[in-house]
Amino acid sequence: MDLNTYLDAITNKCFDKFGQFQRLLTEHNKICNLTSVTDERDVLYKHFLDSVAGEFLFDKGAEIVEIGSGGGFPSIPLKLLRNDLRFTLIESTGKKCAYLQSVVDKMGLDGVKVVNMRAEEGAHSEIYREKYPFACARAVARLNTLVEYCLPFVEVGGLFVAYKGDAAEEIKEAQTAVCVLGGEIEKVIRYDLPENYGARTLVCIRKVKRTPPAYPRGRGLERKKPL
Repeated sequence: MDLNTYLDAITNKCFDKFGQFQRLLTEHNKICNLTSVTDERDVLYKHFLDSVAGEFLFDKGAEIVEIGSGGGFPSIPLKLLRNDLRFTLIESTGKKCAYLQSVVDKMGLDGVKVVNMRAEEGAHSEIYREKYPFACARAVARLNTLVEYCLPFVEVGGLFVAYKGDAAEEIKEAQTAVCVLGGEIEKVIRYDLPENYGARTLVCIRKVKRTPPAYPRGRGLERKKPL
């Protein structure tokens, strides 16, 4: 992973695209509280650079489901950097979906679908369950909860990429959940953002068997009583 190459892509090669996205993020953040990170430099490192840091994990033309899209991280920066990627953005809050759809429309992003739906409901739908070779999520929940939301969307053999901070403790406590839900931690990639912006982790979980039909449990149990 060469973060300097990614930084150059954001600030030079794709400067206009990322600039437009930042303006849309700032505009809509006044309405629906998408992020507490508003300083331009902070957004560059904490959101944009961190989002694209995992791009090498996704195959060319990959179909990716993102759970809890919120402000569109990591999906939108990944799409701006790699137009070959295709995304389904799952977001439960209507206002955030309206923002995401506005970004897709105004930036002309092909192959990006916004779905207003709770993850625990979508994961039981025949349309979405175990239909994706890749899933990703960032800043949604602790890992033991997050895998219950996300792994049901991933097909057997597929990969779930969880964007986390310093995640050593979360990884330990999520071992049972990962196993029960049909996953296996394949690799853990740790890196530090430049300019002392903090330690980050990409937790890569391979789907090795089908998720039992009972999961996700719904009714908030994923958060209240994580596996």
